[in-house]
Amino acid sequence: MKKLALVATMSLSFQAMAAIDTTYFPSLDVQSIHDQEVSNETKGEAPRFAVPHSVSISPMKSQNWEKSAQGYTWTHRVTTPNAVSLNFGFSRFNLPEGAELNIYSADRTQFIRPFTSADNNVNGQLWTPVIMSDDVVIELTVPANAVSEVELELTQVGQGFRTFAQSTMKSGSCNIDVACEESKGWEDEVNSVGVISTGGSSFCTGFMVNNTSNDKTPFFMTAAHCRITSSTAPSLVVYWNYQTSKCGGARDGKMTDFQSGSVHLATNAKSDSTLVKMNTAPKPEWNVNFAGWDATTAIGTSAVAIHHPNVDEKSISFENDATVLASYGGETSPGDSTHVRIVDWDKGTTEPGSSGSPLFDSNHRVIGQLHGGGAACGNDLSDYYGRFHTSYKEANFKKFLDAANTGKLTVDTI
Repeated sequence: MKKLALVATMSLSFQAMAAIDTTYFPSLDVQSIHDQEVSNETKGEAPRFAVPHSVSISPMKSQNWEKSAQGYTWTHRVTTPNAVSLNFGFSRFNLPEGAELNIYSADRTQFIRPFTSADNNVNGQLWTPVIMSDDVVIELTVPANAVSEVELELTQVGQGFRTFAQSTMKSGSCNIDVACEESKGWEDEVNSVGVISTGGSSFCTGFMVNNTSNDKTPFFMTAAHCRITSSTAPSLVVYWNYQTSKCGGARDGKMTDFQSGSVHLATNAKSDSTLVKMNTAPKPEWNVNFAGWDATTAIGTSAVAIHHPNVDEKSISFENDATVLASYGGETSPGDSTHVRIVDWDKGTTEPGSSGSPLFDSNHRVIGQLHGGGAACGNDLSDYYGRFHTSYKEANFKKFLDAANTGKLTVDTI
């Protein structure tokens, strides 16, 4: 990694920006990474989008502060030739009132929203969404009387080698955009589902989940194999409304509606489920809903899946026949009854990246989240969803989703 001297801030010229203190990573061997990803994804692992690099970069260790109109400014640049994107993990994050952290491309065409003291959280960390650039400036501005109060350390840089829609294979043509007519009547459930990144390097799908108090506590569920643990939960980033604006139209999903950071609550290996609580509630203008669920022993007479196939824009899939109980990967029923099996999809499918997405019964209630399976466009293979009933009963999801101890086993989407 190459270091240069700091002499510039965002207000200076592009020529002056070339002299900012810089961390450099060489280009990746994308073909080699692609080949490894194909192998990993066929094993059911969550797809990766970036290679993580450990660093230790902090304004608290730096003498390179510049006087600015707002007080003092510290700036650092990260350059990674030909990277598709960059993302940043700050394992120490606590900003005083009036401070502002900005992350933008060196050519100033790409920005992430400013981070302020409003983003301080129980984890004391900040993990950013991706910024679509290979040359990025990190700029911290602090009031003169508050510089000593800053806690900020960048400890990971994620070097992106593919975008959300650039998984090892493009999602199959049989997938149905949620913007299509087929999703009519399922709009509320569509708005409960988001695409996620964890650890600044891997993708999955997940969903906001309701509770018996209907109080919009930001509980969020996904699959356990998406690797959200007590240590990685702060790195969870959820992107809402990543979907096409038109049925079958351009892949124009936006990535601006995001939440960052969570606290791990419970995981169940048997049903491949994980429950977390997001650090903040989604903004009202994002129209995020909270999915209903069924913790009884019932399973669906039909089913609908809402997911991000190959981390592409959001899709919807339909099973018109009854689901069956099974063990994971098993073809006999009921097996150990920890999973709900989709024998074969009638419309649409699922793919890598769909992991963790909800399966709804005909009453629009979640009965499981995707563990894995062989389903794809062009085949009639099965998918397996970790059973919500098992998670609720054995992983003590009830402690959180029925904190009022109502005894209710079903709730509806709000």
